[in-house]
Amino acid sequence: MTDSAPKTSPIPAAKPLTHKHETFDRALRAAMARMTSGLSPYAAVAAWNDWLVHLAAAPGRQVEMVEHAQRNAAKLAAFWAGQMNGETKPPFHPKPEDHRFTDPNWAKPPYDLMQQGFLATQDWWDHATCCVPGALPQNTDRVSFMVRQMLDMISPSNLPALNPEILNKARETKGQSIIDGLNLLMQDTEDAVTGETHQNNGDYKVGETLACTEGQVVFRNEIMELIQYSPKTEKVQAEPILIVPAWIMKYYILDLSPHNSLIRYLVEQGFTVFAISWVNPTAQQHDLELDDYRTKGVLAAVDAVSAIIPDQKIHACGYCLGGTILSITAATMARDHDDRLGSITLLAAQTDFTEAGELMLFLDESQVAYLEDMMWDQGYLDQRQMSGAFQALRAEDLIWTRAVRRYLMGIEDKAADISVWNMDATRMPSKMHSQYLRGLFMENRLTAGRYAVDGRVIALKDIKIPFFIVGTEKDHIAPWRSVYKTKLFTDGDASFVLVKGGHNGGIVSEPGHPRRHYRIGHRKPGALYMDPDTWVQNHEIHEGSWWPEWSSWLSKHQGDQQPVTPPQMGAPNAGLPPLMAAPGSYVFLD
Repeated sequence: MTDSAPKTSPIPAAKPLTHKHETFDRALRAAMARMTSGLSPYAAVAAWNDWLVHLAAAPGRQVEMVEHAQRNAAKLAAFWAGQMNGETKPPFHPKPEDHRFTDPNWAKPPYDLMQQGFLATQDWWDHATCCVPGALPQNTDRVSFMVRQMLDMISPSNLPALNPEILNKARETKGQSIIDGLNLLMQDTEDAVTGETHQNNGDYKVGETLACTEGQVVFRNEIMELIQYSPKTEKVQAEPILIVPAWIMKYYILDLSPHNSLIRYLVEQGFTVFAISWVNPTAQQHDLELDDYRTKGVLAAVDAVSAIIPDQKIHACGYCLGGTILSITAATMARDHDDRLGSITLLAAQTDFTEAGELMLFLDESQVAYLEDMMWDQGYLDQRQMSGAFQALRAEDLIWTRAVRRYLMGIEDKAADISVWNMDATRMPSKMHSQYLRGLFMENRLTAGRYAVDGRVIALKDIKIPFFIVGTEKDHIAPWRSVYKTKLFTDGDASFVLVKGGHNGGIVSEPGHPRRHYRIGHRKPGALYMDPDTWVQNHEIHEGSWWPEWSSWLSKHQGDQQPVTPPQMGAPNAGLPPLMAAPGSYVFLD
């Protein structure tokens, strides 16, 4: 008698209709969601209610908050009095990521008084919205986030009469900066209404100065194109690299300008590189599932690479969400005894979502249901709706600082390769995105032993090939401690690298990039687990780019094979002829 496979439910998506008038209800909620950019007002009300009710039941905490306000007021009074005696050491300081008060004039009267008053208020609210006994941490974090948004709106840096930078710029330009700012505001308002864009891309153009590493599209289906890059060395490593980017963004974040293209760097180091370029889905593709990105994406790419370069291991690399689907694919392949992968590299990619960072502020049942209604109406999650959430996490810098410079100082955004890419966002199919949010973020099925593929649960521990895991110090999308937890759910050979920078800037960190550093450590198979903070304490900083470390690691995991003659482009005899030059056609889809 054999054991039966455990019963598992499929990855959840939007709940089915519950009554005959549900369509009307969903249409109404979808219309409301459009007005709030997909943010649930019910979730906001619930967070405030939880905080207020528990605060009302904690008189001691209320007294402590009053005392904290008194201490802040005393510090401000001492600061203002000290100015009369020439002592100007400020008691409050902006947060490291807050660049609104960097101008030297903010340290001079009367602007320093306004700055310190604002920072004191911000400090009090940060204290007031944490540590309320009985309140759910997610709700107190959400209240803190909402308060931060409101404070950012009324910051003195946003008001022309109170911001010395705005006043000095107007004085220097004799008022032209105000006129220029108004023109930019009218232009952006027009773009918002018409859906068009007047973005300043400078000389950056996809296929010419961006995503311009030479290659050929060698496979295409309804979900992705596979690009094979042309060799730049006489000999190449025998085993190829397959790059799986996230489909929340276009792949060429890894092939920006020639000087900072990770793909070009690998090709120049003597590797044969393949990369997936995902389609930008339309409303007609709303039924695409998360598993389609595994089967028609990663597995289809593995099949194509194996046909072009047969009998060789493939070194797969996944970035962000691409790393998550790669991990799912690798675990499934391990379970099914498919040994075509030689190693896995995860770039700012999470496999466990219990500590997924500030994005969890936007995720609970109310919020996800609200998004599902909006996506049900549209067929997808729009790029503007996604980017709005990411910008809100760093509103003081990404929204308000930019608005002040653009609309109040008349300074147009400078064109940069990464900013052009950042504006070239994609959509998320409604069914896939619902499954992703529910199955991974909310239920954390992958590391909880409840993620089933083809009716059978998979486990990361089944993966026995080496891992190379990269986290970035200031990542608010995939926090590095969350990325690090892949080591907790695997027990094989693993190297972890912690690099300076954020989710994108830390990965695009080419040799010669100024002010870059990284830490690197290696875990042998079967070694005891080391927590992330202890790991940081035990690994020293290395100056420079982490790219050479990865290149060296990939070379070491080629086995005893010697470099070979570069393979042909595609495999015409296997039905994989070159279709068109890189970067292909999907990257141009709006």
